[in-house]
Amino acid sequence: MIRFLHDQILVQSDCRPDQPALTAGDGSLDYGALAALVRRTAAGFARAGLARHERVAIYLDKRVETVAAAYGVTAAGGVFVPCNPALKALQVGHILTDCTATVLVTSKSRLDALVPALPGTTVRLVVLVDALPETPLPDGIDVCLWDGLVEAAAGDPAPAGPRTDADVAAIFYTSGSTGRPKGVVLSHRNLVVGGDSVSTYLGIRDDDRILALLSLSFDAGFSQLTTGFHAGATVVLHNYLLPRDIPAVCARHDITGLTCVPPLWMQLLQARWTDEARLGLRFFANTGGRMPRDVLDKLRALFERATPFLMYGLTEAFRSTYLDPAEVDRRPDSIGKAIPNAEILVVKTDGTLAGPGEEGELVHRGPLVALGYWNDPEKTALRFKPAPAKLDQVVTPELAVWSGDLVRLDDEGFLYFVGRTDDMIKTVGVRVSPTEVEEAVFASGLVREAAAFGVAHPTLGQEIVVALVPGDGYDEDAVHRHCLTVLPRFMVPARLLVHDTLPRSPNGKIDRKALAARLGAAPAAASGSDPGTAAQPEAEPEPQS
Repeated sequence: MIRFLHDQILVQSDCRPDQPALTAGDGSLDYGALAALVRRTAAGFARAGLARHERVAIYLDKRVETVAAAYGVTAAGGVFVPCNPALKALQVGHILTDCTATVLVTSKSRLDALVPALPGTTVRLVVLVDALPETPLPDGIDVCLWDGLVEAAAGDPAPAGPRTDADVAAIFYTSGSTGRPKGVVLSHRNLVVGGDSVSTYLGIRDDDRILALLSLSFDAGFSQLTTGFHAGATVVLHNYLLPRDIPAVCARHDITGLTCVPPLWMQLLQARWTDEARLGLRFFANTGGRMPRDVLDKLRALFERATPFLMYGLTEAFRSTYLDPAEVDRRPDSIGKAIPNAEILVVKTDGTLAGPGEEGELVHRGPLVALGYWNDPEKTALRFKPAPAKLDQVVTPELAVWSGDLVRLDDEGFLYFVGRTDDMIKTVGVRVSPTEVEEAVFASGLVREAAAFGVAHPTLGQEIVVALVPGDGYDEDAVHRHCLTVLPRFMVPARLLVHDTLPRSPNGKIDRKALAARLGAAPAAASGSDPGTAAQPEAEPEPQS
């Protein structure tokens, strides 16, 4: 029985120990070997003093140790916190401090860049997957190698103790409309039910080979693991850098399933696909934004034997809807209907349920709804609220997640995305906080006022634009260089627009929507940053020591 996240691997090991489970580079582990590694990892963390519910941050690219660490932490009773490998020290330092992580799993080169952000955190142990650091660590922080952690625990049983599937398994950080990223708290039940639901409607089989291109720090990326392992399939890890490489990877590993965000799909269409690479694909899926119809048509022509799945989701509820492939020709602009084991409601501003042709906020109820935001009851109360009562439903204290996304319902119950109720920027399939971008621009010391917002872009979904009032000594290149040092590339503004003043709303706040509306039809002209280089949030290579 699969109750906990790590049970996915342990149960498959009992059923099909010799079935390939995980491939990374030239190496591969079957379910028996992966289960043994997860057990040794759990025992290693336990011997290192990891207590129940302690947080372990994982700051790595996609590799076997990344997966073993996440599943091993949950087997040890801890909580794993994946950090996007494209993030810089400033963002990772915030995550470590916010979730009070006590253990950090990373590589030597990443640690060298992160050392200045470690003082003041609660990190007491750093586990390195490759080599010991050259840079001294702050007092009170021990360091060990991954091999030592795992090998020293060989033969030790994984720790036991009372637990339920409602226990916290992971914290995934996602941008909010204001301030720095907030941690979405996910239970074992959230992750297990999500893997079951998505693998069911995608029809994933134990002979499928799923290519994981998206970062494992995103719910859509991590779901390549949960859906694949739930069905006993093989997951192939690949650190995406260049689109031209992907067809060869698909051919080499006989890939049958692939999920991407729209900008990445657009890039992959430019690659050269051999019959060996494309004809084996059994399904492809889109998430992280609307798939342009012409892109969908080209993908269906390219992958002529593959079934297309268009999906919508949010970190707070994993997945919410998908479009039945049988409906793609009739309604390609729809985000579909609720996934298995979820109910989707459309709620109007007056609190009543929307009818056909009406708009409202998408509200998700069911076992996929996250537990809330880490250590932030105020924001939790704003997003996680009681589900609207219906005449045929017993009134319970159940919480639903109110997505902030406006949708429209048609006569047959299919949903269509309309827009956002807040100022979030959606670029390369990732929600970006305008406040976080503005803070980085301000920190340059060359700007008096700044307002970040998104403008429609043909490949990115939205590009990030900053309207600003310059300060003394303003220099556009200097501001851009500063942003590159403190922000991951996908968050760096594509354009910096100088104004004498910025428009304000009646309450005195800078009016981002007015700025965005003013520039909505303007052509994209990059200022120093090429948006195309950021089309995949994990596209930045491992830093070299």
